[in-house]
Amino acid sequence: MSTFNTGKITFEYPDNWEVEKADILANPDCIATLSKGQDNLINAVMFPTATNLDDYKIFMEDAISDDGGVILSSDFVKIADMDAIKLHANMDTPEINFDIHTYVFIEERNIYIFELRTLDISGESESEFKNIIESFRILK
Repeated sequence: MSTFNTGKITFEYPDNWEVEKADILANPDCIATLSKGQDNLINAVMFPTATNLDDYKIFMEDAISDDGGVILSSDFVKIADMDAIKLHANMDTPEINFDIHTYVFIEERNIYIFELRTLDISGESESEFKNIIESFRILK
């Protein structure tokens, strides 16, 4: 396992995942981008927010549905010793069909969103993603 640390957050990730250069020009809120081959991409973003988990869950579900996605599950969970939203959806575009796994945390008026986009149907990447999220810590 390797450790990702920005000074604001930290998490561990398997050595078979590669830290990519975050495209902060296209997404200035991006704090981490990791990939495993061509079929798996994790993006993590953080930004100030005035929303709460209840309202953001509705917003997130609406956004995915508006983009043509099918929500397979959407729940409130406790992970990494914090309350979070856990969402799983499938996106089917003319170019590609993929799954999205998302965890959302809101702590001290900041939102942290971790999203896995994957073509892996074996469940291995989803399991690795969950382990990454379980190791997530906000540094004080």
